[in-house]
Amino acid sequence: MIDDSAERLGRPLIEVSYQKLDQWISSLQVHLRAECFQRIVGVLRGGGPLALMVSHVTGVEVGFLRYERSTRTVAWDSSLPMPDAGSKVLLCEDIAGAGFTLIDCVRFLERQGIVVQTLTGAYDDLSRIRPHYALDSRGYYSIFPWERQAFTDAYRTQWQEALVGSRVNVDPDHTFAYYGIDLDGVLVPDVPLHVYEECLESALAERDGLLPYDVTPALNNIVAIITGRPEMDRQRTQRWLNSHGFAGLKLVMRDPSIFSDAPADVARFKATHARQLGCTHYVESDPVQALHIARTFPLLHTIWWNAETKEGHWVSAQSWSG
Repeated sequence: MIDDSAERLGRPLIEVSYQKLDQWISSLQVHLRAECFQRIVGVLRGGGPLALMVSHVTGVEVGFLRYERSTRTVAWDSSLPMPDAGSKVLLCEDIAGAGFTLIDCVRFLERQGIVVQTLTGAYDDLSRIRPHYALDSRGYYSIFPWERQAFTDAYRTQWQEALVGSRVNVDPDHTFAYYGIDLDGVLVPDVPLHVYEECLESALAERDGLLPYDVTPALNNIVAIITGRPEMDRQRTQRWLNSHGFAGLKLVMRDPSIFSDAPADVARFKATHARQLGCTHYVESDPVQALHIARTFPLLHTIWWNAETKEGHWVSAQSWSG
């Protein structure tokens, strides 16, 4: 769950992917198994994924707590019975925040006579308590895969309204899916590179005369077209968009003095602006650039759109050295 500290939101961002969490928890397997926990307990919803990961590496059954922030009420919410007094459990939450969630849940279990250790995906210098197991994110703001909607202004606004009591509930997460899309290869066929190399003016004229694809990704909530075309092409690009029914879409174009036309640099431009605009998804036509984008921002849902087969493919990438 996104933390309620405004100070955290202004800090440098660390994107904590499922893969990173899985690797970290796997690295703790020997230590966690040696503790002989009787139950792994996840705080719903943010602690649920971590509790399940720990359950898999330890073989210990998992149960859940439900926490109501407005009343600071904790309840056991599981088909399994609450552990007996004297049992030792590992309580899992996504972040040890500046709020009271983790503290209140620990106290709830301890009142039942249960011995509690804690594991969180992150802690920092604003955390009220230091968990027994946690990734150190002091000086940074950690964000998890189930929080990617926190990049959008709409989500942050609703969350702040809920915190101060002017809003009862935040809308469901899926309603905050916001898309950035590529232009060439997504809305319009891409002119081959060799055509540009043979005669730039002819290539541009050919591109201006192209018709949109008859099938494009079916998307709602498109934030912007973020294209690798250079800023000098804005007038003719906007004219094409206007003439084919895309006049209402924001157009973001590349500044060659900042981002070169190398594939990795173009991908970095697209990823950077998608994040700045609060996109949760980006649709890219080039598979190599899609890999670069996915590696740059792991929590940005990157989709490679194959116009030939009219299919989209989820993309993820991590650095590797053999």
